[in-house]
Amino acid sequence: MGLFSFLKKAGKKLTGKKAPEVDQAVKSAEEQKIDAMRSEINRLGIPVSGLHLELAEQVIISGETSTNADREKVILALGNVEGIACVEDRITVANPEPEARFYTVQSGDTLSKISKKQYGDPMKYNTIFEANKPMLQHPDEIYPGQVLRIPPL
Repeated sequence: MGLFSFLKKAGKKLTGKKAPEVDQAVKSAEEQKIDAMRSEINRLGIPVSGLHLELAEQVIISGETSTNADREKVILALGNVEGIACVEDRITVANPEPEARFYTVQSGDTLSKISKKQYGDPMKYNTIFEANKPMLQHPDEIYPGQVLRIPPL
């Protein structure tokens, strides 16, 4: 549990798309953003029970996951959204394991370069790629400001 910082202007755009007009007219912009974030977690298939999101100065998330990896993926999935600067984690983990470190992608970074910095071996890039699925679809699709999980070896 804790507070995680992200770059507010970097990340995936979840809102601003033309949404179904039926319910959206009644919902506030905050409710629409929360719905979009909840939909993103569902789309990614990250298992979290009792997911609750609050949007204030930051996103406050609570619920329960089986592993730290799932907890960290929920934090990153929400933190790597454009307009989100902070995620307050209140998720409980049923089966705790060693936590991963987080790394903010810099301009010119590749997963191989990050792997070399973090593990001393550029060929371990696939470990980072696998640890960040389903948020990453391809090892070459990272961007400056994105925060990645760097799991222990």
